[in-house]
Order: sequence, then C-alpha cells, then structure tokens
Amino acid sequence: ASPRRASGGARPAPMRYILITGGVVSGLGKGVTASSVGVVLKALGLRCTSIKIDPYLNIDAGTMSPFEHGEVFVLDDGGEADLDLGNYERFLDVTLTKDHNLTTGKVYKRVIERERRGDYLGKTVQVVPHVTDAIQEWIERVAALPVDGSGTRPDVCIIELGGTVGDIESAPFIEALRQFQFTVGPENMAVIHVSLVPVLGVVGEQKTKPTQHSVQVLRSLGIYPTMLACRTKDSLEEAVKQKLALFCHVPTSHILDIHDVSNIWHVPLVLRDQGFHHVMLETLGLQPLAPLDLARWEARALQWDRLSESVHIAVCGKYTGLTDSYLSVIKALQHAAVAVGRKLVIDWVDTQEIEPEHAETDPQKAAEAWAKVKRADGILVPGGFGSRGTEGKILICKYAREKRVPYFGICLGMQVAVIEFGRNVCGLEKANSQEMDSAAVQPVVVFMPEGSKTHMGGTMRLGARGPD
Repeated sequence: ASPRRASGGARPAPMRYILITGGVVSGLGKGVTASSVGVVLKALGLRCTSIKIDPYLNIDAGTMSPFEHGEVFVLDDGGEADLDLGNYERFLDVTLTKDHNLTTGKVYKRVIERERRGDYLGKTVQVVPHVTDAIQEWIERVAALPVDGSGTRPDVCIIELGGTVGDIESAPFIEALRQFQFTVGPENMAVIHVSLVPVLGVVGEQKTKPTQHSVQVLRSLGIYPTMLACRTKDSLEEAVKQKLALFCHVPTSHILDIHDVSNIWHVPLVLRDQGFHHVMLETLGLQPLAPLDLARWEARALQWDRLSESVHIAVCGKYTGLTDSYLSVIKALQHAAVAVGRKLVIDWVDTQEIEPEHAETDPQKAAEAWAKVKRADGILVPGGFGSRGTEGKILICKYAREKRVPYFGICLGMQVAVIEFGRNVCGLEKANSQEMDSAAVQPVVVFMPEGSKTHMGGTMRLGARGPD
C-alpha cells in the first residue's frame, strides 16, 4: 500500500516524523545526518521535508554574526535561516520556507501575540501547555507543506533539534516533542540520536561513556532513541557496538557507524550500506515506492575523490576564520568543480590584512595574502556587512580587473566592484556605498527605498524574485 493513502484509499496516511537529536558536544554533523536520512528515504520514492529547531531567542539568524552559527542561508521566500536549511535544500532538492526554521523567538512571539489578543481567555499563560502546544501546532502545520514542486503533501518530516540534549534553552522543545510522540502516535515517530564516540590517549580505545550519559539524559526527558548515529574518526568496533547496545537499550542493528569520510556525499551511502532504511521502514510502517537507487549519488561522491587537476579559487572576505560563514559559497564552488572535472582548492584571504594600515603593521601577512590572490585562477568576494576589510576587497577587485582574472562578486562583493570601477575608471575619487558611508559625497550604491536604516532584522530585500 502507498504510504500516501491509508488502507481502503479513504484518507491520506498519517505523516511520519523522524527526530534527530544530538549529544555530548555540538558540531557533530546532525544537519548532514538529517539530510542524508532524507536522501535515502527519497531514493525509495518517499517525499521528504525538513524542519530545523534552533533554541535561541532570536527570531531568525539574520542579525547574528557568522562567527556565532555560520552563514545565514536565505530562502526563496526571503527568510533568513540556519545554514542547515541549505543542506536540506541541496541534499533533498526541495524549496523550504522561513517557517521550516523554528526558533524560541518565533514561538514566544506567537504565544505573546495570542495572549495580547485574548485568545487564551484569561488563563495564566505558561510554558506547559501553551508554549509546548504552540510548538506542536507549528510542526504539524509546516510538515504538511509541499516542498518539492509537486503540490503533494510529504510522507516523512525530518526534524532536527539544534544544540545538545540537556541544554536549558531546548527544554521547552524537548517537552513538546515528548508530548508530540503521543499526539501523532508512537508508531509514527522515530528518534535518531547523534552522539560522539571519542578515542582517548595513545591506547586508541573507543570510549562509550559520553554516549551512555547522553542517552541517559535523553531517556530521562521522556524521549527514547530508536537508533544511535555514532560519530567517530574510524569505524566502530563490534565490541563497542555491543556495549552501546547493552547500556543504551537499542539493538546493535540500530547503531549506525558514522565514521569520517572523504566528502559528505558519502554519508547517505554509509547509511545505505548499514541497512538504515530497513530499520526505519519497519519502525514507521512504511512501504518503499521504488527500489533503493543511489547510483548517481554514489557516482558523484566517487568522482570527487578521483579529481586530481586543481583549480585555485581565492575567497576574499573577513569571516575566513570560520569557513561555515561561507558554506553555500563553498558548496556552489564544489558542485561547479565536479561539473568541470577539477579538484577545488580554496585559498582563504582575510581582506583586512592587505589594507594599507594593516600591511604596514604586519607586512608578512599582507604578502602572504597577496600571494594567494596572485596564484588564483579565479577570485570570489562574498557577502558581508560593515566597513571592516572593505578597502582590502576594493584593492583585490582592482587587481582582478587590471590583470583580467575572473572575478565573482556576491552582495558586498558586487558593491565593491561598483565602487572600484567608479573610483578607478569613472574618475569618482570618493565613490562609495551608503552602507559603508551614509554621508558619501559620491554614492555609487544607495539604500533601496524599502530598506530600513534603523532596524536590521527582516528588513532586507531578499529571496527569489522575478523581474519587477
């Protein structure tokens, strides 16, 4: 029977949910794991959607520095979201909305707006049940939105809970998800807990205790993992799997060995090879609509590993200390490199280091930065905010124009190209952008009329737009 129709064809089958949680430390790759889960299920003919829960109080990621959580991923509807939504869209070939990124700020804003309207009819508004109910309603509503262009409701919703279990910030979400198991029915929800199995000391023994404690915390909160996704440098030893199964109350067949791989396109293949799909289909009572076929996916993963002829791209910005700040740019370059059969080498250039005042202070760093620029086959200047490093970007843009090196300016990178051309070709010596200098004498980039000069959050003209 099709998972989209209940027996007898009378009504659609219930939505299935897969919750991805994390333990021990952050940054284990929950987003890639969640995306890879979707890839495998999609290869079986199932329609998948994704929701990312971020427990911070910000309404969205738009006002946060990239050093906080990495890049801000802009959605087609103009929503400014966590970078994991970019992973979901790239892996699953779906178009998500701003509502697919749920934050504490959004939930509390909705609850407070309801309270001000009098929707709660004089009741004392509390975390339980009002906030937890709002979270559950949000998840159910957004999970049903078509995301693949077909207009059809998805079969499976993959929910990633940001942070690690036990965080104070995520407590309302954990409680809401505990209740949600019973709202939708335990048979319609599975939990994958991503945890770390570290190797300590020269002995090289894989330690299970951090994962044991992480699962213990999760279970104490009323959520019981269906599967464990264990992040480790090398493959999990069988004895370690058996120990985890014993102390974490999951069968060894439900323990996924997510070891380090040469590129993230291998992760869905790792899940496939360990029979993840068999466990998940059985747990959720789903029937595949097509034979599992990841041949094209596997070909791309292997092609990346075989690339040998290098292409050097200088990425010139001011957030180069955290490469996640430019994650979508990196992925776009990787996809392009695979398409033309080149091994991508990104040379990171901190544009502040080549500005005159910094070059005088530390000439060696400036020389090293210029060396990266001069050996590049192409130069990319990505987006950013503020004046820091902007004059260095302009110098790099001038070099690219004069030496006829391919240059790609995105957002701020386009602005500096206009400024550089204005100053050095059009003779406008004081050409500048009103973003850098609101009182610019010769503004060549101006604020758009609908933009706000006083509020930062959600005021930019973003998203997919047709010609006006």
